[in-house]
Amino acid sequence: MKEVDRYSRQTIFPGIGPEGQDRLGAGFAVVVGCGALGTVISSALVRAGVGRVRVIDRDFIEYHNLQRQLLYTERDIEEGLPKAVAAERHLREANSAVEVEGVVADFSRTNAEKLVEGADVIVDGLDNFETRFLINDVALKLRIPWVYGGAIGSSGMTATFLPDGRPCFRCMVSSPPAGGTMTCDTAGVVNAVPWIIGSLEAAEALKLLIGTALVSRELVVLDVWQRSFESLPLADFARADCPACQGTYEFLQGKPRTRVTSLCGQNAVQIWNAAAVGMPLSQIKERLSALGPVEGSEHMVRFTVGEQELVIFYDGRTIIRGTRDEKAAKALYAKYVGM
Repeated sequence: MKEVDRYSRQTIFPGIGPEGQDRLGAGFAVVVGCGALGTVISSALVRAGVGRVRVIDRDFIEYHNLQRQLLYTERDIEEGLPKAVAAERHLREANSAVEVEGVVADFSRTNAEKLVEGADVIVDGLDNFETRFLINDVALKLRIPWVYGGAIGSSGMTATFLPDGRPCFRCMVSSPPAGGTMTCDTAGVVNAVPWIIGSLEAAEALKLLIGTALVSRELVVLDVWQRSFESLPLADFARADCPACQGTYEFLQGKPRTRVTSLCGQNAVQIWNAAAVGMPLSQIKERLSALGPVEGSEHMVRFTVGEQELVIFYDGRTIIRGTRDEKAAKALYAKYVGM
């Protein structure tokens, strides 16, 4: 009776109903990225009763996140929790009937297929284009629908991509923008934007999981400061020469390599080395302790070097905080972690 009461306000909605609720309960959604977008998306899916929700994020929580990332609290920061761990805890507290799994990992070509295998829908909570191209590749290869969303400044956009025909995300954006893109670190972000875009993404994911509603075939673009809202037909973006649509998955294939990435909203650089998966954090902590104070947990090790801080994760990633200089970050990584 308790579960019936929990979902009563959405089962009386004709678009869902009891049968739709049953389909949601049998569904499996993967949310890639749990920042401003991802916290809204995952919260909506879990509270709606999606049976299984996996949340993937590589980062930890900082105070500036609290302005827009709804799931997290000051307590999470004090406890030094990764976003995926804190998200799992809060989501389980919101709905204990849902199987919630928080995965602390960088979504990469080495783990993408494994992380989304069996999913009914993938939902984008990211802040970078390269990983979205990877999602597009793996979604097409495994024939999983996915919902794209992005937010920056006062504007945002979202679209749903299906595996059964053009266009795909790469039809719309042929390659990562040269020289990178604006991020919330350089352009800022109004918190209402990811909340609106994340809600639209969640609604599309629910429709995909239920399977009976008409899924949007438009790119939605909005600006909360200008109070503008525009819908563009996705069909206008279809390209006959799109390699992803033709089965060439350039972002999914290829030899793993070390990746260096400037992180959105942070004075920080991430270095990810695929060969370092399963890093022995206890050994690293012991080695670094001879050089200065080290904080550690089962998820990560923190070590301060002058004005920089290294946060070392078990899956081969290190975030160097206190610099945007990728060369300086790589030098610190080589010296204290090892390439």
